[in-house]
Parts: sequence; C-alpha cells; structure tokens
Amino acid sequence: MLRWGLLGVSLLLAAPSALAQPMQGMPMGSPPAGEAASTKGYRDAMTKMDQGMAITYSGDADKDFVAGMIAHHQGAIDMAQVELQYGKDPQLRKLARGIIAAQRKEIAFMQSWQAKHAK
Repeated sequence: MLRWGLLGVSLLLAAPSALAQPMQGMPMGSPPAGEAASTKGYRDAMTKMDQGMAITYSGDADKDFVAGMIAHHQGAIDMAQVELQYGKDPQLRKLARGIIAAQRKEIAFMQSWQAKHAK
C-alpha cells in the first residue's frame, strides 16, 4: 500500500511538468488556426516582454530592478495598445490610455536613472 501511495504522489508531482510540455509537432506559443488578431497581439506583446525581462543580473538590486522593469512596463504599453486597437469597452479603453501615459513616464524616469548610474 505504501508503495502505491508513493507512486501516486510521484505521479501527481510529475503531472504539472508533463502538462507544461508542448505537444508533439506543435511548438510552445504557436498560434492556433483562426486565432483572433487581438490574441496574437497580446501573445506577441507577452513574448517581447518576456524576452526583454530575461536580463543578465548584475548583483546590483537597483540596476537589475530597472533593467527588468523597463521591459515589463513596455509590455504593459504594448498590451494597452492592443486593447485600444481591438477593445470596445469605454472604461477599459480609458484605462489603457492611462496605462500608456503612466508607463511611458516611468520608463523615461528609469532610462534617465540608468544613464546617471551607468558604469
């Protein structure tokens, strides 16, 4: 009985990683046929953001924070632009415009900070 209990736990622990694997012949992130243009836009924004956030850490918490957050904020802008292009809800469109304005200010601040603290 104990052997089956451990096997069951092992299978449960392995299941999430098995589910995360791409299906044979379908690369991770490949768009399904007939995918909505907005979905492609969000997917592209997330991919770009993820790549930008894959920084080489320096060990300086401040520099690493800014380096990762610039890409993160740009991802928010890119996603908000998708909302403005395809979204219909007036409240969400207003939110998207606010996100774009706020994130642009914060990116400008972080880029200025980087320039002042470059080695």
